[in-house]
Amino acid sequence: MATGELRLSSVARIAAVSDDAESRPGSATSLLRTIVGSYLRRLGGWIAAAALLELMAAVGVNQSRTRTAILRVRGKGLLAPDSREGGPGFAVVPAAIPSLVRGDRRIYAPRQMDTTDRWCLISYSIPESQRQLRHQLRRRLSGLGCGTVTAALWICPEYLADEVEEILTDLGVRSSASIFMTDETRVAGGLARAVGQWWDLPAIAARHQAFLSAYGSVGDDLTPQQAFATYIACLDAWRVIPYVDPGLPAAWLPDDWPGNQSIPLFADLRERLEDLSDRHVQRVTGALTAM
Repeated sequence: MATGELRLSSVARIAAVSDDAESRPGSATSLLRTIVGSYLRRLGGWIAAAALLELMAAVGVNQSRTRTAILRVRGKGLLAPDSREGGPGFAVVPAAIPSLVRGDRRIYAPRQMDTTDRWCLISYSIPESQRQLRHQLRRRLSGLGCGTVTAALWICPEYLADEVEEILTDLGVRSSASIFMTDETRVAGGLARAVGQWWDLPAIAARHQAFLSAYGSVGDDLTPQQAFATYIACLDAWRVIPYVDPGLPAAWLPDDWPGNQSIPLFADLRERLEDLSDRHVQRVTGALTAM
């Protein structure tokens, strides 16, 4: 593995998380990231190039598109070329592993705010001469699940505060921002009304609804390869949702909030498909240890 790749900067690591959350589900690059994030660490951090091509083929991506996706993922500091006794292959860049671990927590165990939990408020002042930096900060806060109170005042549940700190430090604007924790919020019309102004709830609901429509009728009679293809596709579609949805209390959301159905659906799909999917990966990679 190249020395430069081993020294991946914190900027590149955190940017990779952001890009991972924002990439278009179903694209070759997104599916590759999902496979890498789901399986390579359990395979010892390495996979033969031929095996990776075969896994990508199972999710409908041909070799040409897979090679292009590999180049893009390598550019984000997630994978590095690594030839071993098994032949040419790819390894997860060690510096990217903490980001993958954080992603696991967000994707597989989405947090839910209680009405008694505290808020985190983020206030910042970035001059007009640094407009692009200001845009990056807003994009990253939005991708984390923060809501907008005003252009320079953002809000999220307290449990996202550490990730907010990482973003501010990563972008070099920590000294231009202040973070406040509060358990009291006084707003005209009540919190349900305010939440509807701070977050684009219809857009978040549309993501949940699209997931329900696409995967609400997945059957059980699947081969390991079919289970792998279905599991990776549903995981790829799901993984962006816990980033844009901060997990607000039901009391402040519409009564027909589709997240009430999509969250348990994803948990059910994982329980039904993951073991069969693992069998396919074991066959393709020749893994000898239980995953």
